[in-house]
Amino acid sequence: MKQYRYLYFPLLMVVLVALDQWSKLWIVKHIPLGSIHKGLPPIFSLTYLRNYGAAFSILQNQQWFFVILTIVVVGAAIYYFIRNLNGSFWFLLSLSLIISGGLGNFIDRVRLGYVVDMVHLDFMDFAIFNVADSYLTVGVVMLFIVLWREGEDGINH
Repeated sequence: MKQYRYLYFPLLMVVLVALDQWSKLWIVKHIPLGSIHKGLPPIFSLTYLRNYGAAFSILQNQQWFFVILTIVVVGAAIYYFIRNLNGSFWFLLSLSLIISGGLGNFIDRVRLGYVVDMVHLDFMDFAIFNVADSYLTVGVVMLFIVLWREGEDGINH
C-alpha cells in the first residue's frame, strides 16, 4: 500500500469532502432553517443552522479571517502531508481528515458566506456541528496522539 499512498489518501480526501458537501446540500434541501428533526433519539437530532463564525459560533461575521486561517492551516497540512508521504499511516490519515474538514468548511464560507451546521447531540449540551467539523476534530485528536506516540519513539516530522 505504501507505494499507492500518493493516490489513496488524496482519493479519500475527495470522497470525504464530497460526503460533507452532500450532507450539507441534503440538509438545506430537506430541513427548514432553524427547525429540528429527530435523527436517532436520544443520540442526535438534525437541524439546519447557518454558522457565520467558528466553533460555538465564536467570531461571528469574520469570514475573511476564517478564509485566510483555513488557507494557512490547510496549506501547512498539505505541506506536511507531501513531506511525509512515506511516513506513518496514522499521521497521513490525521492530516487527510484535517485537510478534508478544512476544505469542506472553506467551500461553504467562500460559496455561501457561512457554514451549514446540522448535527445536534441530544445526550449533551454541545454546539451544533457538521460532518467537516467531525473530520477536523477526529483529525486533530489523532494528530496529537500520533505526534505524542511518535515523539516517545524519537520520530520527527
